[in-house]
Amino acid sequence: MSAERFGYFFGGIALLIVVVALLPMRNVLNTTSVALIFLLVVLFTAVRSGRNPAFAVSFAAMLCFNFYFLPPYHTFRIADPQNLVALAVFLLTSLVAGGLSSRERRRAREAEAGKKEIERLYAELRNAFAKASEAEALKQSEKLKSALLDAVTHDLRTPLTSVKAAVTTLLAESPHSDSSLTLGEEGKHEMLEVINTEIDRLNRLLEGLIEMAKIEAGAMEPRRSWASVEEIVSIALARADEILRDHPVRTELQHNLPLIRVDEKAMAEVLYVLIENAAKYSSAKSEICVSAISSDKVSVLLSVEDTGPGIPEEFREKVFEKFFRLSESSFPSRGAGLGMGLAIARGIVEAHQGRIWIESGRSGRGARVSFTIPIQGQKMDKQ
Repeated sequence: MSAERFGYFFGGIALLIVVVALLPMRNVLNTTSVALIFLLVVLFTAVRSGRNPAFAVSFAAMLCFNFYFLPPYHTFRIADPQNLVALAVFLLTSLVAGGLSSRERRRAREAEAGKKEIERLYAELRNAFAKASEAEALKQSEKLKSALLDAVTHDLRTPLTSVKAAVTTLLAESPHSDSSLTLGEEGKHEMLEVINTEIDRLNRLLEGLIEMAKIEAGAMEPRRSWASVEEIVSIALARADEILRDHPVRTELQHNLPLIRVDEKAMAEVLYVLIENAAKYSSAKSEICVSAISSDKVSVLLSVEDTGPGIPEEFREKVFEKFFRLSESSFPSRGAGLGMGLAIARGIVEAHQGRIWIESGRSGRGARVSFTIPIQGQKMDKQ
């Protein structure tokens, strides 16, 4: 049975029940109360089944109201003119109320249908975005794998080639070789130095990969202790002594810098990375400046500044991404790397609740890489 046909049936049954229930009380109920009860039946029919059943029930209710509850009873003749007016008002009210209720019901259904359509479109859009994001993630993953493979292949091949050449030379000079090559003690020492240097390079490469993996996994936990900024700078400069042999270094450390609660080794690593990059990307004999100040007594600001070609603004954030390297044609360096140094530096700084950024040097030339570290390890607001 359709909803409309059910409405006619329901309205008729409801009117019958109302008439049977109210007839015994006809003499104690006033006509207004009876009219309101019939009106409720009309409204309920309109809400449940629509306009047409509501109009039909309105006419039927008007007839029942007149026949059973307006004197003279059991006839459609109306003796009192006031009852005629009341009957007309009841019919008009029933028709209007039924129409309005039916319209609101239709609007509610349209709104529900619209809501479902919006939900369907939203679900489709969400699925489309999810698929697009998944495709983009896969694309980026493939790019990352390719970049990692290229970088690792290059950085592994170079030291391995040097080690292989040195070992081959040493073997050729051995007493069991048919070669007439004679290295001498100094030559052997040089070959061993090459092997030692390249093995150190491989070791740093592997340490960098492991450190990057820890940062990516969120597993980096700084071993904090109170440390001197001057000592951290000293450790970094001592480690960078070899790469700084062609660069004068100027240190500008504020007097009476406070102790900071950090992982001293990790902080020295950050400074070393910045010093190493400054040496790589600036010309020989150019000055490198390492500075540290604490103006707010809450954090310490450390900076490494060079007078090289600098870093364009559009790359100043990207250089902190793993495996990103500036074009060697535009930014020639002495010894390219995996592009992990600044990514690791940022990971270490952020693990200490600090922040790191790049700006132009004070003279407008070169690059100045700065990072802030809270003195007692509290989180700092990012500016």
